[in-house]
Amino acid sequence: MELENYDSFPQEIPLVIEDDVFLYPFMIAPLFLSNEENIKAVEHAIEENKLVIVSVSKVGFEGKRETDSFYNVGVIGNIMRKVSLPDGKIKVLFQGLAKGRIESFDAEKPIFAQVDKLEDEEYTQESVDSIINVLREQVKKLSRINSKFPADLIKTIEENDDATRIADLISSVLRVKKEEAFVLFAQTNIEKRLLEIIETIKREIESFKIQKEITQKVNSKIEKTHKDYFLKEQIKAIQKELGGDNQKDVEIKAYKKKLKKIKKDMPADGYKETKKQIDKLSRMHQDSPDSALLQTYIENVLDVPFGKYSDEKISVKNVEDQLNDDHYSLDKPKERISEYFAVKEMLEERKIENTRSRGTVLCFVGPPGVGKTSLANSISQALKRPLVRIALGGMEDVNELRGHRRTYVGAMPGRIVKGLVDAKQMNPVIVLDEIDKLGANHRGDPTAVMLEVLDPEQNHEFRDLYLNFAIDLSQCIFVATANDARRIPPALRDRMEFIEMSSYTPNEKYHIAKDYLIPQELQKHGLKRSEITLSKVTIETIISKYTREAGVRNLRRVFAKLFRKAVKKLLKNRDLKKVSINTNNIKEFLDNPIFEIDPADKKNSIGVTNGLAWTAVGGDVLKIEAVKLRGKGLISVTGNLGDVMKESSKISYSVVKLLIDNKKLKIDKEIIPKTAKEEEEKIKVDASEIYKRYDIHLHIPEGATPKDGPSAGITMAVTIASILSEKEVRSDVAMTGELTLTGKVLPIGGLKEKLIAAYKAKMKLALIPRKNFQRDLEDIPCEVKEAMEIKAVDVIEDVLKEALV
Repeated sequence: MELENYDSFPQEIPLVIEDDVFLYPFMIAPLFLSNEENIKAVEHAIEENKLVIVSVSKVGFEGKRETDSFYNVGVIGNIMRKVSLPDGKIKVLFQGLAKGRIESFDAEKPIFAQVDKLEDEEYTQESVDSIINVLREQVKKLSRINSKFPADLIKTIEENDDATRIADLISSVLRVKKEEAFVLFAQTNIEKRLLEIIETIKREIESFKIQKEITQKVNSKIEKTHKDYFLKEQIKAIQKELGGDNQKDVEIKAYKKKLKKIKKDMPADGYKETKKQIDKLSRMHQDSPDSALLQTYIENVLDVPFGKYSDEKISVKNVEDQLNDDHYSLDKPKERISEYFAVKEMLEERKIENTRSRGTVLCFVGPPGVGKTSLANSISQALKRPLVRIALGGMEDVNELRGHRRTYVGAMPGRIVKGLVDAKQMNPVIVLDEIDKLGANHRGDPTAVMLEVLDPEQNHEFRDLYLNFAIDLSQCIFVATANDARRIPPALRDRMEFIEMSSYTPNEKYHIAKDYLIPQELQKHGLKRSEITLSKVTIETIISKYTREAGVRNLRRVFAKLFRKAVKKLLKNRDLKKVSINTNNIKEFLDNPIFEIDPADKKNSIGVTNGLAWTAVGGDVLKIEAVKLRGKGLISVTGNLGDVMKESSKISYSVVKLLIDNKKLKIDKEIIPKTAKEEEEKIKVDASEIYKRYDIHLHIPEGATPKDGPSAGITMAVTIASILSEKEVRSDVAMTGELTLTGKVLPIGGLKEKLIAAYKAKMKLALIPRKNFQRDLEDIPCEVKEAMEIKAVDVIEDVLKEALV
């Protein structure tokens, strides 16, 4: 097929743009096309029996069809065959006929281009013969070195005298970049083109020579059977020959530079260990299994912020201001924290050496939601130091804290070291949350690690098993939190000072809600203060009837629920400017009340006594009930009680029996059942017969709730004494205390929570052990002490005197 069979040039013909392949006029080549414009161009050429021009896209413009996105010189040819493929592509057989220059291209008609033939400049055969001879020699040299060079090409160019044909043939097999290939392709001065081809072949010959030398060097070092290793060594040798460096060497250099920078701040053994591992990594092949482990270790060590400390000086005033801004009440905890930092400020101010954290580690103890972790957050903000929180709840594996030895798969540093890395400082505030919930098992006892971390004599040389050297934790400020200090092992308790954080009173909850929770939740929900009306009575109702907790966490959730519903109302009714929440409509927002401490009964009862109990969510008033049944003096106890309370019931029964026997508890003879013989013979019945002829059933309601603890002794004793003597118990009296067999009242814990519960239940009198009265009464809120009378009792007789009517 010749160009003469088609319209004369210049003319507008379809344009096909390839991404990689330069075609030449002598070629018949298959093209695989997926681009929509290319497919349309081919179909138009076939339908209209037209020629097409195939051009190549420029670097960076692959797949695009815009002005200047492709080269303006291509090959004019025709489509010999077209085959449609299943994936939407087409395969065409293209025959090149001549070179063409794209004169113009209109982006609005992207499948067409205005094309004219590209003719080579005139030349004489004599002028290029000598160049062609040199070119043939260079091609022969290249073919001897490059085994992939087409063997039949030598014969073709030997038999051909057409300089343009020879140039096209050789250009088509050279390995050159796209830009260079275009320069050779578009050159119309044949002498220049042949000389450029010669230069390109010379460069390729040199490249093959260097590659051959490199191959020989590599083969002398390794066995021929290690094919994968050979290829990597070859790449390495090529990079070295080119004067470059591989990635591993760059990384090793960076590690050494970083290690040198922190050398003065690292422990000596840490520097020695890290340097040793870097040297070991540099000698190790990068594909070795240990290479990745070593690299991970080095990166972890270099991530530890050695020598980086917060520059902010400790200021007790800042600490106090921050604590007061963030927390209402909590006077004693805030005072103790400020004292702790006052000592530290004095040591810094007077530049007293050896100021490692010799002070006691503070541990906040109290029910959930009273602000233990929040206090630690305030300390962190006041000192402008990062906060690291380590949750210890349920942790059983000692390696979680101390790190894993590097011999184990998946080894990593412990949480302490990871905390320092995250904080990016060596003196952060570290919160050890829920330290009372640490557990020991076959994988070790995390408590033992805590002993080292919290001991000021040891923590300046804390040894992480993964790092394998000691790091200094003495500049860290450790704050622990716990719900129950009794569950902390004695050795660990000895290293901490406990700051009790008991329940909030209703008045304290009101102020916290008003000054902190409500403004914060309004902001979170995108509300303005003017859009919500909440009266004091409504807030107090929410506190008393919709939450039952020591802290304020659930109270925050209740306000969040209120404001969610308020937002929905405001969005549904755009005319509504304000949502009013009061005691009349609160059920629309929160349904029915959930919690309510039962107020004191108005009538006195026989065998029903108000006991005070401590729970994880604050205090509670438990009614202890008893009935007597004809029997033989046995006692049964129900109500899901623990072993301690079961023992208390037996002690209480024995104490009451002893009081009856000693006539300290008077029993009316009329209430003692008599046998028929005793009735007939009018035999006097002894008072002790009252407990011999009755069985006692003692019950604490809400049987599904587990109950235990050493504080219900006097309450059980009063209940048993009441049912046996048939004397009423005052309904407005609540009590707490444990009994001994001799009738002495022992002190108890959680007094503040218990008395707050009595206050909420509107009790008039609370009976507490004498030692608690002397020791703990000053901690009780004034509003509680003013609302009811609190009396101290020493023995059970004192209790019965106050409780029984």
